[in-house]
Amino acid sequence: MSCPVPCAAWVRRGVAKETPDKVQLSEEELKGLIEEAQERLGDGAGDSDESQTAHDTNAPVPGSSTKSSQNNEELSDHELDEYDLDNYDEEEYTGVLKLGDSLATLAVYGSNENDPYITLKTTEQYEQEDFLIKPSDNLVLCGRVDKDCCSLEVHVYNHEEDSFYVHHDIILPAYPLSLEWLNFDPSPDESTGNYVAVGNMTPVIDIWDLDVVESLEPVFSLGGKKEKKKKKKGKKSLSSEGTVEGHTDAVLDLSWNKQSRNVLASASADNTVILWDMAVGKPAASLTLHTDKVQTLQFHPFEAQTLVSGSFDKSAVLYDCRNPQDSHRVWRFSGQVERVIWNHFSPCHFLASTDDGFVYCLDARSDKPLFTLKAHDEEVSGLQLSSQIKGCLVTSSADKYVKIWDILGDRPSLVHSRDMKMGVLFCAACCPDFPFVFAFGGEREGLRVWDISKISAVNEVFGNRERLILASANSVASSSRAGSSSNDLETAMES
Repeated sequence: MSCPVPCAAWVRRGVAKETPDKVQLSEEELKGLIEEAQERLGDGAGDSDESQTAHDTNAPVPGSSTKSSQNNEELSDHELDEYDLDNYDEEEYTGVLKLGDSLATLAVYGSNENDPYITLKTTEQYEQEDFLIKPSDNLVLCGRVDKDCCSLEVHVYNHEEDSFYVHHDIILPAYPLSLEWLNFDPSPDESTGNYVAVGNMTPVIDIWDLDVVESLEPVFSLGGKKEKKKKKKGKKSLSSEGTVEGHTDAVLDLSWNKQSRNVLASASADNTVILWDMAVGKPAASLTLHTDKVQTLQFHPFEAQTLVSGSFDKSAVLYDCRNPQDSHRVWRFSGQVERVIWNHFSPCHFLASTDDGFVYCLDARSDKPLFTLKAHDEEVSGLQLSSQIKGCLVTSSADKYVKIWDILGDRPSLVHSRDMKMGVLFCAACCPDFPFVFAFGGEREGLRVWDISKISAVNEVFGNRERLILASANSVASSSRAGSSSNDLETAMES
């Protein structure tokens, strides 16, 4: 069965709790949830009663149809007479050994502990090991769409052990469209956390705690409608609905500001970009420079005030968030903008992909692109630079292909191309700890993780290339070689 994965994201090693917390409901909380569910079911009871009444009115009237059914039953009984089913269990013993007789001689043990042929006595130990998250584990998050529900799946990926499995999942209220990991905790008790913001088909952004298993509701949400005020007698209300706080349509993309950790940017189908102050849970600014749905956006990796966004209006806008309406730059393209990403190896450059298969590399200081690449035959839905290998670009598309490019020196060349057999591809994400490991989501086959270093052409081009690790804006850079071993020296990049 097809289960699309429209969005995916990685979590660095060492971030998640070794032993996640489990939700334990009190009797009062459980009773409240049951009452709430009963109220929801009660709202639809009237509709079901009406449908049942309509069904009863369409019931067949006793008459000739009943007689014909009785005749059919009599006929079927006569047909079965030849099998003599009444004496089926009274057959004479023919001397042939039956299956039940052979099983009678087998030994039966009271428990698995006493059975010498069972080596795996219990699975509890293995279940406990899988529940624990090791410091060498990455988390891979994906939004999954099943026939009857949507969920956020939390996978565990261990590169050294070559293990990959679903740790737990969270039921989502609507179709997921974007995921963004963040560590900002609005509570004063804790300085950092392990959270994911989920944008979906509703205007509300939900933030979930990844260190809590079996959670029923998000830690907090951004957006929604303000509560209605009770109108006083003799006064008419201006509107029957509450005023909207935040977006008015689906949230298509999210970007967390790693420098100003309380700031989250959201792109929406309502043509706006909103900057949220998560410390107070309210919008700090609304950017309205696009004229159509805003499909993608990303904060600069080093400059807290710099943001770029792309839209269905075939434009990308670069903002200075300190004064976004007056301080911005606009680029126009041949198609609708699908993805935008900053080049963390060249802080003045960013890339944009479009629905007509092109990838553009742009300098924030110039109007003309550094290069234009016809990457795919259809929309380029995934656009990812390797987290550590300079010039390694991976694209995924609705044409079902993933392509690996070398864009070093602004002269792009194709290294490898593969049909992923996943149908239309929706997203791509690079592992922050392993530069050759990417996750992909498509219309079928769920989430797939691919280590591209196993391809000989990739090793030939990138195997001896300098490896850089994006640690922080003030970190010091040094060089190393990008071999396949995880024990190689790792370096950081200057801002």
